[in-house]
Amino acid sequence: MRISVTRSGGFAGIERRADLDTAGRPDATHLAALAHQAVESGAPAAMRGVPDGFHYEITVDGRTVHAADPHLSDAQRELVRTVLKEGT
Repeated sequence: MRISVTRSGGFAGIERRADLDTAGRPDATHLAALAHQAVESGAPAAMRGVPDGFHYEITVDGRTVHAADPHLSDAQRELVRTVLKEGT
């Protein structure tokens, strides 16, 4: 499973992007479950968050959804944190 996260906005407005391939990872099953939940609870178009908050574009195997602070689900928050930390 291929997961991409783009984070934009925030106070400085700096965009950050990372990709993560779950193939061969010991936590692949957990990441797949998070990705499924994140996509199901995401919005099909960009949504409003709070001023200076982050906006996220989450793509899982070609399906893209959007989320914004502070309205991320727990699954979205954990997935975003993992991909941005460990992705390339």
